[in-house]
Amino acid sequence: MSKKEDSANATITMGASTKQGYEIAEKSRIIVRSLINHKTKDMSFEERAIVERIVHSTADPEYANITKISNDFVEASLKAIQSEKDILTDINMVKVGINKYPGKVMCYIKDERAVSIAKQENITRAAAAIRVAADEGFEGVVVVGNAPTALLEVIKLVEDKAMNVCSIIGVPVGFVGAAESKKALEKTNIPNLITDGPKGGTPIAVAAINSLINLKKE
Repeated sequence: MSKKEDSANATITMGASTKQGYEIAEKSRIIVRSLINHKTKDMSFEERAIVERIVHSTADPEYANITKISNDFVEASLKAIQSEKDILTDINMVKVGINKYPGKVMCYIKDERAVSIAKQENITRAAAAIRVAADEGFEGVVVVGNAPTALLEVIKLVEDKAMNVCSIIGVPVGFVGAAESKKALEKTNIPNLITDGPKGGTPIAVAAINSLINLKKE
């Protein structure tokens, strides 16, 4: 088995630390690959590893169809992670799910400044939190798993040159604004990973960023 194959397998262990855990993860990996191999065969090794972990996390093979990765996303993201750039999340649930990253993982949704901005500007706290991050000089990888308003705010700030990001994982979930915000991201020049339509959420966001962290570590 090649080093790349070893690394790809590692991205799908999902934190297993015991013999039984590894055995379960290995069986899951085999099942996942049997279900989606025909859909991922033309992907790069890194892209395939990310998609496999997303499918493993959700038990939903459809993610192999709806996950879209821009050509520059993997390179830009791994470069940022190697440099231990900050990671910014839209909500704390996504932040908590990110593990074994030596750099800073931050979320400003409970920051008093975000609460104040949201009230004054009549916007969501998730969007206000992105403004706070921009004011703090954030530079790194943005991970949005729930709030389309946060994703749209990032796009706006980047386009206005008020925020500098290396890449965006934009997978907000829901029937109001989620699909539209992801389409908006896909049309930008920002390195990105999205999921088509209303599907997405914390598990997908966490799986994608943890897979990148694991790939770089391996």
